[in-house]
Amino acid sequence: MLTLSQAQDRAELLVDQARKVGADAADAIYIGNASTGVSVRLSELEDVEQSEGEEIGLRLFVGRRSATVSASDMNPASLSTLVDRCVAMAKEAPEDDYAGLAPQDLLLRGRVPGLDLADHADPEPAELRERALAVEEAARAVPGVTNSEGGGASKGRTQVALVTSHGFANSYATTSHGTWASVLAGEGASMQRDHASHSVRHLVDIEDPEDIGRRAGHRAVARLNPVKIDSGTMPIIFDPRVGSSIIGHLIGAIAGPSIARRSSFLLDDLGTQLFDSAIRIIDDPLRKRGLRSRPFDGEGLATHQTALVEGGRLTGWLLDSASARQLGGAPTGHASRGIGGSPGVSATNVHLAPGTATAADLMQGIKRGLYVTELIGMGVNGVTGDYSRGASGFLIENGAVAQAVAEITIAGNLKDMFAALVPANDLVFRYAVNVPTLRIDGMMVAGG
Repeated sequence: MLTLSQAQDRAELLVDQARKVGADAADAIYIGNASTGVSVRLSELEDVEQSEGEEIGLRLFVGRRSATVSASDMNPASLSTLVDRCVAMAKEAPEDDYAGLAPQDLLLRGRVPGLDLADHADPEPAELRERALAVEEAARAVPGVTNSEGGGASKGRTQVALVTSHGFANSYATTSHGTWASVLAGEGASMQRDHASHSVRHLVDIEDPEDIGRRAGHRAVARLNPVKIDSGTMPIIFDPRVGSSIIGHLIGAIAGPSIARRSSFLLDDLGTQLFDSAIRIIDDPLRKRGLRSRPFDGEGLATHQTALVEGGRLTGWLLDSASARQLGGAPTGHASRGIGGSPGVSATNVHLAPGTATAADLMQGIKRGLYVTELIGMGVNGVTGDYSRGASGFLIENGAVAQAVAEITIAGNLKDMFAALVPANDLVFRYAVNVPTLRIDGMMVAGG
């Protein structure tokens, strides 16, 4: 894998050659990845995976026509043929009034902000194996756990370099470390499974494998002997590890390309009061050691913290340059980029600000409801906002968690769910999208 300086040099070479052979504008992106993962099952080594790869992509414009090509061969001579092929492709492409590089005055200038995304720790496979064994052993030691789907540990490194023909050239690196376990409890047809994991940028921040394993084991045992429930309308409490998906549906609905295609259920809701006035949802690409932090976006624009929802109101769309031109706005620093194709959009580190009530407070007064810990399937209509997903978790009776439940379906409409959403005060930054415990009243539940 190339160093960051080498990667940036290769990208600059591609862009320079593109301009020399007739491109009006161009950008090039390099992405290199290296990872190692070790998994065990029943205390025996099951798999060791190591991978390393790198690719570079070129996008160029001839008038209003554009094309993209990519390659994994970093030899300068090979890259020259890539440029010629891309120019030929662009000349045959249809015109696009909205395509083009990002506005030059919005590009990140100077040094990239220090986000501490790359770790110097580089554990050997033997160390990963020990961590994998420890997390699985802790999970299997929980009384009631009867089998294992395995435990694992991993490390990875990603390097990104981006160069444009109108003045942007920069790069950054990230590292990742992870630990996970998945186990089963019970016997025969009554067995239940659950898991736990933790991922971080720096190894020093990762949770002890014994704690992760014990959490996986206790979760699996708690799901034993699920009861059937009658269908009806009831309040639902969402555990933070699944409640984040609700915010994920919001993010998908405010993506500029979806708005430009008129395929979002929030199409006419800019500035609308979607949530309670106390709700605030933040996108923060500059969080140090954040799982989705980045100093610049996929088009070279500076990134910055954004309130996606402020006072319960939707503040704007997530825009790359193309969707911004189509909608008559300005790009917001949310462009995402792979090696091939044009940029899309994505949020970064998103969180819903905590409320004032505890999770226990949210359950008080619920005579009969659900505490949902797992969601299954993808039954969400992004055009209408209709929501229907399989779920499992626990019955809530008289304000307390009771028996496990499984094979149920919860349904509603995302606009109604947003309006009814109440957050607890237990926000923890653990994932890419973080929410506290959430309560939503009035959802339909179909029992098994």
